Amino acid sequence: MARVMRVFRTLRNHWKKSTLAACVLSYGGHWLYGKHCDNVLRREACQEAREFGRQLIGPTERLKKATIILNPAACSGKANSLFEKNSAPILHLAGVEVKVVKTDYEGQAKKLMELMDQTDMLIVAGGDGTLQEVITGLLRRADQEVFSQTPIGFIPLGSQNSLSRSLHSVTDNKVKHITTATLSILKGETMSLDVLQIKGERELPVFALLSLRWGAFRDAAATISKYWYLGPLKTQAAHWFSSLKAWPQVHQASLSILPPMPRPPDEPLHKPPRPGLLSRIVLRLKNYWDPPVEEPVKAPEPERWQEKEVSAVELSVSTHNKNPAQWRAKDSLLVCIEPENFTMGQFITVGTQKAEDPSVRSPSSEQLEAGACRLHLPQEGAGFYNIDNEEYEATSAEVRLLPRKLRFFCSAERRAELLAQAA
Repeated sequence: MARVMRVFRTLRNHWKKSTLAACVLSYGGHWLYGKHCDNVLRREACQEAREFGRQLIGPTERLKKATIILNPAACSGKANSLFEKNSAPILHLAGVEVKVVKTDYEGQAKKLMELMDQTDMLIVAGGDGTLQEVITGLLRRADQEVFSQTPIGFIPLGSQNSLSRSLHSVTDNKVKHITTATLSILKGETMSLDVLQIKGERELPVFALLSLRWGAFRDAAATISKYWYLGPLKTQAAHWFSSLKAWPQVHQASLSILPPMPRPPDEPLHKPPRPGLLSRIVLRLKNYWDPPVEEPVKAPEPERWQEKEVSAVELSVSTHNKNPAQWRAKDSLLVCIEPENFTMGQFITVGTQKAEDPSVRSPSSEQLEAGACRLHLPQEGAGFYNIDNEEYEATSAEVRLLPRKLRFFCSAERRAELLAQAA
């Protein structure tokens, strides 16, 4: 008992050191527990992947080949380490023949896609910028009709992984997010996603999966990192300082809209089996004695563009890929026009929400469904676009929808969640 009292007396007499030691031990214990939980998640994912690797394949079958485009600079240079710890062991244990191609500079992924050979699956390991470069390089190819049938996996390793919310279950645990995304590639569940084709006056077309943004909210969000020293108030500060520099924040443009088209039925992923020899002979004889009447080819109807003058705080063009599992009667993109009658307080509030989720719309926004749209911007001072969170110089452009152009691996759990939201 005397020894215990002596310990308490020592702690009381040195309470500052005791408090500091308690804080350090608490933080260290929490950090070690987090590392232990991450290792448990990795072990469980590897055990599940090992079951895929133990499956027998036929004598004429071959191992699946995966081409991985990895951006080591993503997530402040941590992407390579995250991939080697969390994704690479899963793919190797599953028996996938992996070819990793690392990018060295911005824009290299587009060039790499021009040289890519045919593969069973294409995996993008990085963030929004890497993914946008890969699909742009893929769809610029002359043989893009063939390569666009290749299923694509997305391993979220960047600081911004917007598309991952549509493909994988949302979680704050980075390790769980990456391992779940990698396992979904092995399970083979896919969803078809729409693509935006953005064609300027002189440049080659750029392709996006989420949205194109132009306006004051985008400009203010681009300056948030400048106010890092304000901590959690940096987003509000960026929008407040932006409003002080120029108010009202109005952008003017001419907008042309093409109405959306009815959605045709989904094409089967696999070709139906070829009819038997007897059935083919009977069909040929029938066509010989009673040839089918060919219908006259109708001339395509001229496109009827609807003109509209826009004066708004922000204009965005986006796909419906936020919930790709939702059924739609028409193939359309969504044009959102934020009105110019924002007060300064509303501008800061809505801008803060959009900085976290660019798909947020204000209650007073005007939303239009379109099959394609044309943006005619001022010749000077148009600013910049955000195309899938990547910055491009703003010029007049035509945006067209390529419906269900690419197939992405997704988790069955996330598909069920999206279907429940749509219902």
